[in-house]
Amino acid sequence: MRSLSFSPGKMGMLVAAVLFLAPAAILAADKEDEEYHRDYIYGVPENPTEAWILSSGGRLYDNWISALDADKPAGTHPAWPASNSKEGAVTWRCKSCHGWDYRGKDGAYGKGSYKTGITGVRGWAGKDPEEIHKILMNGTHGFTHDMIPLDAMQRIAAFVSRGQVDLTAYIGMDKSVKGDAANGAAKFQTICASCHGFDGRALDWGDSESPGFVGTEANANPWEVLHKIRSGHPGVEMVSMAAFPLEDALDILAYTQTLPVK
Repeated sequence: MRSLSFSPGKMGMLVAAVLFLAPAAILAADKEDEEYHRDYIYGVPENPTEAWILSSGGRLYDNWISALDADKPAGTHPAWPASNSKEGAVTWRCKSCHGWDYRGKDGAYGKGSYKTGITGVRGWAGKDPEEIHKILMNGTHGFTHDMIPLDAMQRIAAFVSRGQVDLTAYIGMDKSVKGDAANGAAKFQTICASCHGFDGRALDWGDSESPGFVGTEANANPWEVLHKIRSGHPGVEMVSMAAFPLEDALDILAYTQTLPVK
């Protein structure tokens, strides 16, 4: 078998060609990767399953602006109470009024910076999604299909009807969680750690003085973290556990409460 050999000149030309082509290849790969993620984040499957519909509805409930990559509404929501000082786009998010536990004034948002006195959506669990859709379009909520397309609004309605869960049996007002942390560790280490790291500190939503790690968030607001475990985070390629039993998500939540908060 004849061995291959290159003269110094030919080797230099080969290296130069590789260096010249590499950036273009990298850019093409990045572009494909970006488009792949955009399809997962903003796209709709050809045949949406119930799990996907409910997880998408959960992300829209969380932050439909980010979930749809939509323009922020102008100003503060007209129904936002003057007693609460928050303003702007955050007041248009479903969770800002009705809470991560879906109980509004009767739950965790009965006090604190999101206290509004607004009723939750627990009373609409199991109700006709079309009736929920109509309520989203009424004068109080003020949404239109120009803001939230029909199919997306129907997914919010589906989540409120079929996706929300009564969390009072699983998360106490003291933020304790009824879950198996040992079982949650296996799931976290093989799924969640791919982005969050094994100690939950690979991503930080805070700053050096006040970090926002998975452990930080799980201990401060377990209702929010459970919602995101089940539905994913709007606007990014976070996985959703909507196709798995609620117990799996609770186990992961219980484990995240054991992770570092700083």
